[in-house]
Amino acid sequence: MDLTGAVWRKSSRSGPNGGNCVEVAGLAGLVALRDSKNGADGPALILTGDQWRALLGALRAPETSG
Repeated sequence: MDLTGAVWRKSSRSGPNGGNCVEVAGLAGLVALRDSKNGADGPALILTGDQWRALLGALRAPETSG
């Protein structure tokens, strides 16, 4: 998938250096994720809208011990 025209954004909480961040780009019905340290040279993970919502839900859920 060609991501050259994607508009990437990262959390405002990432700090002034911008290290250790995940960048997100909205695409037509999809969401792309990448490591900001790698930028355009690194790989991107492409998720559907349902997969993105499931990931966010899992990240927001309180941790439970088994």
